[in-house]
Amino acid sequence: MPKPADKEKNLAAIQQRAVAFAATTIETSNVGMGAEAIHHQPVVFLVPFPAQGHVTPMLHLARALAAHGVAATVAVPDFIHRRIVVSSSSSSAAGGGRAAAGGAEYGDVELASIPSGILLPEEHAAADPPGFAAIVHAMEHHMPAQLERMLLTTSSSSVRGGRVACLVVDVLASWAVPVAERWGVPAVGFWPAMLASYRAVAAIPELISKGIISDDSGAPVPSNQHGSDDGQEQVIRGLGILPAHLQLSTNELPWFVGDSATQKSRFAFWLQTLQRARGFRSVLVNSFPGEAGSAAAYADDDEGQLPGQGLRVLPVGPFVAGSNVVERAKGDGGFVVTASNDPQQQQLPCSKNPSMWQADSTCIGWLDAQPAASVVYVSFGSWVGPIGHEKIQELALGLEATGRPFLWALKKLPSWRAGLPGGYAERVAGRGKLVEWAPQEDVLRHDAIGCYLTHCGWNSTVEAIHHGVRMLCYPVSGDQFINCAYITRVWEIGLKLSSASRDGVRDCIEKIMDGAEGTHLQAQMNTLRRSIVTGEARRLAHENVKSFVNEIKRSKLPVIDADLQYFVGSL
Repeated sequence: MPKPADKEKNLAAIQQRAVAFAATTIETSNVGMGAEAIHHQPVVFLVPFPAQGHVTPMLHLARALAAHGVAATVAVPDFIHRRIVVSSSSSSAAGGGRAAAGGAEYGDVELASIPSGILLPEEHAAADPPGFAAIVHAMEHHMPAQLERMLLTTSSSSVRGGRVACLVVDVLASWAVPVAERWGVPAVGFWPAMLASYRAVAAIPELISKGIISDDSGAPVPSNQHGSDDGQEQVIRGLGILPAHLQLSTNELPWFVGDSATQKSRFAFWLQTLQRARGFRSVLVNSFPGEAGSAAAYADDDEGQLPGQGLRVLPVGPFVAGSNVVERAKGDGGFVVTASNDPQQQQLPCSKNPSMWQADSTCIGWLDAQPAASVVYVSFGSWVGPIGHEKIQELALGLEATGRPFLWALKKLPSWRAGLPGGYAERVAGRGKLVEWAPQEDVLRHDAIGCYLTHCGWNSTVEAIHHGVRMLCYPVSGDQFINCAYITRVWEIGLKLSSASRDGVRDCIEKIMDGAEGTHLQAQMNTLRRSIVTGEARRLAHENVKSFVNEIKRSKLPVIDADLQYFVGSL
């Protein structure tokens, strides 16, 4: 067995030889799909940040690339790999550390497990994932060497083409960028949210230079330098992050999370991320061309460059499960979507979203018994921390006060359910159903859903748009405030909760479900949904994916020396 020092020497030698051989290139040709052409099929590794809201769109991107002839592998930490569950039919086909993601439902996409060094007992499967600090430590100190071993194994194998052409790296998983650089493989960024939120992040250096935020924590600088808080907002608007008529306070910037100690560590993470992002060839964004709608004049949000970074941007989304769709009328005159038989619409194979929690499918039978467009669906997503016992209590009492049926995905952890009033479940039994986790795509497409009370996470937002469900917005942190601003002010497809009190919750639900404003929101939703799902925005996003794949296939790609496989067993 090689000694640790010998392993380090071997790894260093591999890296040096990989870089040297990166100068040796081959041309990719689509002509003649014989054995040699198949052997040279480009392999793309996709590396998401280890959270549900990042893994899900990355898997959908991998499916899109595979549909265009790329061998796609999504590499996730082992603790994520173990937690991902899909439908019972596909989960039975999954197995091993390198198994097809969701079986046939993900087509030619592999889900690879990267050892993370984080040990989670199996009995903790229902608990929340590791904390942010533990994840960052694993990404920085343990996973890079494991990814390099995986790249070497793939490059020395003919099973999937044997040629790693590109790494697609989640911007928040920037630890993989130095790996790509060491191996002479181009790295392309992937932002799993709106372009607007990335523009806000990319503006951090300029916000620091203008004295809007501090350079050590990203916290707002006292506004006396600008005359007032309004002065800060004017400076922010001047940077072109958002359309000029939108207000965004410094407390709602994406990186402003937690107490002062947490804020400093998170902001250091963002600064490192931005530094590494300079190594990207371009950035693929999980949003749609023209996301700013009628306010698009504030910035070139179709295909251009990020301010301060000079990176080319390609909107390629938004990705949702089962993206091949046609319209069908919903109970209240809205729309949901279903599978299309039209070859022009069948761009990707259908799939279900992966999940790190087992969904309670009994809620679908419960929805079947409810009147059309009558149910309020409530969910705060997979990664949002508890919003506090008092807010949970007020939300619960507000839902009860409406007298309407509701479905609430509420984790059974004490940090979430301790806020429920005593005897609450018994009082609302029959018209209120609480589940630990819901099959969200199935819920949102159901005819009984009338509105969605959401934290405004980007995946949840695009799923609501995809199924034509208007939203009641309760943003908590991160990019959710920017998403909320677009939902309520730019697209006008939802309302922001005016107050977290029980009366505020009740009044806003009544307004969105029955009022004239709710009718207007639904009309706006139908228009936006058609554009994103079946219209021009969808077509342009598809063309951007196709263009990206063609660039991979046309480029001069590094050839990894087959003799390097000698070192695999020594790592």
